[in-house]
Amino acid sequence: MFRLVSLNLNGIRSAATKGFFKWTAQTSIDCMGVQEIKAQHEDVSGVFDEVAGMRAHFHHAQKKGYSGVGLYARVQPSDVQTGFDGGEFDEEGRYVEYRWDKPGRKFSVLSVYFPSGSSGEDRQAAKFRFLEVMDEHLKKLRKTREFILVGDVNIAHREIDLKNWKGNVKNSGFLPEERQWMTTLLEQGRGGGGLVDVYRSLHPEAGGEAYTWWSNRGQAYAKNVGWRIDYHLATPGVAATARAASVYKAQRFSDHAPLTVDYGLTL
Repeated sequence: MFRLVSLNLNGIRSAATKGFFKWTAQTSIDCMGVQEIKAQHEDVSGVFDEVAGMRAHFHHAQKKGYSGVGLYARVQPSDVQTGFDGGEFDEEGRYVEYRWDKPGRKFSVLSVYFPSGSSGEDRQAAKFRFLEVMDEHLKKLRKTREFILVGDVNIAHREIDLKNWKGNVKNSGFLPEERQWMTTLLEQGRGGGGLVDVYRSLHPEAGGEAYTWWSNRGQAYAKNVGWRIDYHLATPGVAATARAASVYKAQRFSDHAPLTVDYGLTL
């Protein structure tokens, strides 16, 4: 079994003070993707770069206290890739990939932090640019290898994926163009991205129990007024091995909740 976790930490140091790494040590995780670490190399080196027997690699944003992603793994990869576009989004620290390649098999796990467009038109335009270049990147990657992308995608795909969908149809994260991007990414056959929403494949009707993010405003968490914006997106061969998927809500480590999937594969 291969247990893979994804969580937007909303600050790695903040999540640590809330018990996240203690939970990690108790959860028998094989690999973990984290997003929005909000830290630089000097902040994580010797402190957060090895946790519960897993070693990490990070992709830091140039801007301090902003974005950043990481991957932890018990079995060290054959290769590590940081960045994917060689431009504006690499400067923001949004992509790290572990590769476990061996004869006859190429397999990757990607930790990706998609931009939010909620702060204004400029950031929404950047988000659309990101979706375009990420789509091209994933299509190229799928031609050569199996992979699982984990991360905060900042898009709720369908009405079932957020509590108040009627009130958010004109808001970033649930815009028609964003939802269509997800639909195309998950389409099989010619023209589609050919990926699988792993959690949804195992829990096709899950509503409130599927939410992974809650606004800090009001009583959103207490009332479970949430969004499902964190995903495992996998190539079909890997997705077919998924055995169980769950969102952990017994403790709060950030404004997101950990998403765990168990796959029937070995590295």
